[in-house]
Amino acid sequence: MFEWTIDDRRFLVRELESIDEFHVVEDIQREAWQFSDLDVVPAATLIATQHAGGLLLGAFESQHQNMIGFAYAFPAFEHSRISLHSHMLAVLTEYRNCQAGFYLKVAQREYALQKGLDEITWTYDPLQTLNAHLNFGKLGVIARRYLVNFYGEETSSPLHRGFGTDRLWVSWLLDTKHVLSRIQREETTLRPDSLFSTSEADGPANALVVREGDRPRIRDFEKVTGNTCLIEIPQGINQLKEAEPELGLAWREATRAAFLWALEQNYFVQDFVRWNMKPPRWFYVLRRESS
Repeated sequence: MFEWTIDDRRFLVRELESIDEFHVVEDIQREAWQFSDLDVVPAATLIATQHAGGLLLGAFESQHQNMIGFAYAFPAFEHSRISLHSHMLAVLTEYRNCQAGFYLKVAQREYALQKGLDEITWTYDPLQTLNAHLNFGKLGVIARRYLVNFYGEETSSPLHRGFGTDRLWVSWLLDTKHVLSRIQREETTLRPDSLFSTSEADGPANALVVREGDRPRIRDFEKVTGNTCLIEIPQGINQLKEAEPELGLAWREATRAAFLWALEQNYFVQDFVRWNMKPPRWFYVLRRESS
């Protein structure tokens, strides 16, 4: 069990204990993704998963004992290695500034290590800046796989309608120095300013995709040299695509092309950083694998 306090409010993370709590997870899925019942993972499946070696964690506000978020993971077998795959994590809207997502992941890590596992994987939409910051900036994941329309062209969630379900598949290598430094909030060895020291008028020279006004501009990938490249994403993609669906789709297509090309060229996604402009700009950092 993990406990923390924010503004004199106490929170905790623990495993689920009752059937009623599993049904609350169904409700949180509907609130978080606006799923129809067709796409909600039902309580019966969640219960069976937990009994078969999976992990269902709930985040609770201690005073009222109400669940404010959850994390759902099941055993995985990839490349002849056993790991944990974290399929869902969601926090109720009004509690998204309470660090519940971070502590749910930290608790997942502790559980996996106790079971002798050294990796947790999951997927997320790479255009979501808050998720990218949590995953790369605070947890220290890396990514070597980009999956086009992982769940198909769309789901019942309006977040996916007309936008696709592209995902980065991330790996959390639980006992590495990189991960430990991030979750312990030590100073990162990466100096973001150095990434932007050679910049053109519209952004860093080594960026595959840059913002031009509100639109993405794809650079000539073949002109990018060196062992580091960047991919810019917009802040607030949900609001952007709701206001201008065509513009949201343009960002999806541009960044998809950049990720697929870079990963094919033996780059991997190492970090996610902010360029302190006005307004701020957000970039993925990709490094080329050593030969």
